[in-house]
Amino acid sequence: MSEPVRLSKRVIELFGCSRREAELYITGGWVRVAGQVIEAPQYKVRDESIELDPNARLEPQEPVTLLLHAVAGETRRSLGPDSHWSEDPHTRRILYSHFQRQQESLPLQQGASGLLILSQDWRTQRKLREDATRLEQEYLMEVRGELPPAMLERVKKGLLHKGRQFPPCKLSWQSEQRLRVAVKNPPPTLLHEMSTALGLELLGMRRIRVGGVPMAKLPAGQWRYLGDKERF
Repeated sequence: MSEPVRLSKRVIELFGCSRREAELYITGGWVRVAGQVIEAPQYKVRDESIELDPNARLEPQEPVTLLLHAVAGETRRSLGPDSHWSEDPHTRRILYSHFQRQQESLPLQQGASGLLILSQDWRTQRKLREDATRLEQEYLMEVRGELPPAMLERVKKGLLHKGRQFPPCKLSWQSEQRLRVAVKNPPPTLLHEMSTALGLELLGMRRIRVGGVPMAKLPAGQWRYLGDKERF
């Protein structure tokens, strides 16, 4: 049995490529070891069979942004091939590297479910950070109670309650127990506090849009890729 060597070295020997090319093939998910895709150039191999996908391309892997329909109360995020939305309109070859070094931007309201943004792309992270005060976040709130039309108008202009000034919100009833609210850069407990100020019992809430990106039909607990042409 031979001594273990780095996968990248074995790929160089077998396919006559440079070290850089070998690493691009491996990190691109084009190399199989004993039938299993391995994306780590430093992975140690011995005498296992090594295959290079005939469709392999020498392209560096671009960072990706994932959109997850987070479930309220779940602290562990369900990121992996098994939780990928089968109807993702922006699907691509799924790599395990897509789930590494993901950073959350614009956190959900405390206790909320809905659209969660996770990105490896520093440009996306910076845009969301710098544009936070301009990007609308849209929530559906399940509530119990009544809200007079006059109070609805006060909320739209910025509710003042017991010395607390709330930011202006776009607010409308979707049904007898469902309010749609759009607000920019809300603090983590804003909707809880606003509900209390309005005399409403907040039963649940779900974020359905951030800027120009909606959650749409993404099922709870599943994720999809951010499309190339989608803009927050």
